[in-house]
Amino acid sequence: MTAPLDDAALDQLFRTARTFNHYRDEPVGEDKLHAIWELMKMGPTSANQLPARLVWCVSDAAKEKLAAACSESNAAKVRKAPVSVILGMDVEFHEHLPTLYPHVDAKSWFDGNRELREASAFRNSSLQGGYLILAARALGLDVGPMSGFDAGAVDKAFFADTPNVRANFIATLGYGDTATLHPRNPRPGFELFNRIA
Repeated sequence: MTAPLDDAALDQLFRTARTFNHYRDEPVGEDKLHAIWELMKMGPTSANQLPARLVWCVSDAAKEKLAAACSESNAAKVRKAPVSVILGMDVEFHEHLPTLYPHVDAKSWFDGNRELREASAFRNSSLQGGYLILAARALGLDVGPMSGFDAGAVDKAFFADTPNVRANFIATLGYGDTATLHPRNPRPGFELFNRIA
């Protein structure tokens, strides 16, 4: 039986973790990006679909290209962050299922049904985005997920050679500057948004 995480781990992942818009001037090594993937790929997706396709914007040129597709306030965040990541979703993920889910012919479930693939790619890549955030936090990084961008422009700039991949959301990563944080927004108690049936 797996033991619960201690309070320090729960704080780091959830309770005291925050969304960051500003980061310390401290680089994030490529090894950290690999480590994030090695953790996030282990999170569950339907039939092990793993539809997320990531572009890590580390160079100034890549960050500038991404910033050009963002709202003004998000563009500034992308330019200043050590790393920005585009989490895309592959609507042709089913082509990999013979390898990723080999014990059943899962590819046939999605052949000829683009609507089902799009819904599944969105749902499961969004799950993977949550795993990305938790993996980064587990490795001592801070994250600023955002959706204020022109998805079509991001797709054109970063996925033109893979038209089956489309942007889901973007995020900045680094070591957060706690001096720039606002007070945490409210989080409701169980009773407001939950019911046990």
